[in-house]
Amino acid sequence: MQLALDSISKRVGAQTWLHDMSMALHSGAVTVLLGATQAGKTSLMRIMAGLDAPTAGTVRVDGADVTGMPVRERNVAMVYQQFINYPSMKVADNIASPLKLRGEKNIDARVREIAARLHIEMFLDRYPAELSGGQQQRVALARALAKGAPLMLLDEPLVNLDYKLREELREELTQLFAAGQSTVVYATTEPGEALLLGGYTAVLDEGRLLQYGPTAEVFHAPNSLRVARAFSDPPMNLVAATVVAQGVQLQGGATLAIALPQGTSAGGVTVGIRASALRVQARPGDVSVSGKVELAEISGSDTFVHVDTPWGELVAQLTGVHYFELGASLALHLDPAQAYVFGADGRLVWAPARLGGR
Repeated sequence: MQLALDSISKRVGAQTWLHDMSMALHSGAVTVLLGATQAGKTSLMRIMAGLDAPTAGTVRVDGADVTGMPVRERNVAMVYQQFINYPSMKVADNIASPLKLRGEKNIDARVREIAARLHIEMFLDRYPAELSGGQQQRVALARALAKGAPLMLLDEPLVNLDYKLREELREELTQLFAAGQSTVVYATTEPGEALLLGGYTAVLDEGRLLQYGPTAEVFHAPNSLRVARAFSDPPMNLVAATVVAQGVQLQGGATLAIALPQGTSAGGVTVGIRASALRVQARPGDVSVSGKVELAEISGSDTFVHVDTPWGELVAQLTGVHYFELGASLALHLDPAQAYVFGADGRLVWAPARLGGR
C-alpha cells in the first residue's frame, strides 16, 4: 500500500493538533513516528486509519483520495496502547478471527506460529480476562499480525510490557515486519526503538513534522536542535560556543578543530554532544574537560554519569557498570569529529562523518 498525506492539518476548536504536513510512506516498509507524549503521533495515526478526518488536506492510498472514507471500508490493522480483544473468545480464537474471515487454510498452524513469536502459545486456551495486561496486549498484537492488512498501525504497542520482554519482542517484530508485505506505521517515544526497527522515521514535536527520512539518516544528521533532542536518549548535551578561525570555541575556553562549511556565519552556535561520545579514557586528539560527579545511574548494561563542568552539566553514557563517588573529580574526553554544530537559528551546520555508511 502506498499511503500519502498531502498538506494535512487537524484543528479541534481553537487548538491545532497537527500543523500542515506532507508525507509519503514507503510501501512495504516500517515508518516510525517518534516523539514525546502529545507530539501528535496518535492524532496522525487516526487520520491514516480513517478514524478521524483531517481539517484540511488529502489522504491518498495508491493515488486514490480516501480522505472521507471511514475505517470500516479500509483494510487496516491497528493496535493501541490500550489493548482491545474479544472477551468472550479464547486467545486462539481471537488470533484466528481475521484468518477465518479470509477463509484461510491451516489456521491452527498459523495461529500457533504467531503465538510462539509473541511468547503466548501457552495461553491459547485461556480467555483474555485470565491474562495480565501485558499478555492481553500481545494477543491484540498477534491478531493484528494475523490480519495481514496492507496497512498496519501500531501505537506504542509494547509500552505495557516489562523491559526484558520488550527487548525480545522488538527483535521479533523487526523480523516479522521484514518478512511481511504490510506497510507498517509504528509510534514510539523511544529513540532506541526507532533505531532498532530501522526503515524510516518521522520526528514529531507539538504537532509538527520536523524531519522524515531513512532512520539512520535522521539519527546521524538531525536537521535541527529540536530533532536532535527528540532523537537522543539521554538528551544530547548542548554547549554554547562561538565560531573561530580554528573551528568552534566552547564556553570554558576549549576549541574543537572542526572544518565548518564555507560561508558559515560568525558568532554564536550550539555544539551538540551525544552522551555516548563522551569517554573517561583519553585518546590522541581528544579535547578534555574536568568536573565534579553529580549523579551516576546504572541502567541495563550502561552507566550514565552526570558531571558539572565548565561546559555546563554533561551526561556521559559509559558501556558497562561503573561506580563513581558523588562530588569526585572526573575528566571527560571527546573526539571533536564526533560533535555536532547547530547555527543560531537551530539548524544543523555540521555533523560527524558516518563510518561505513552506518
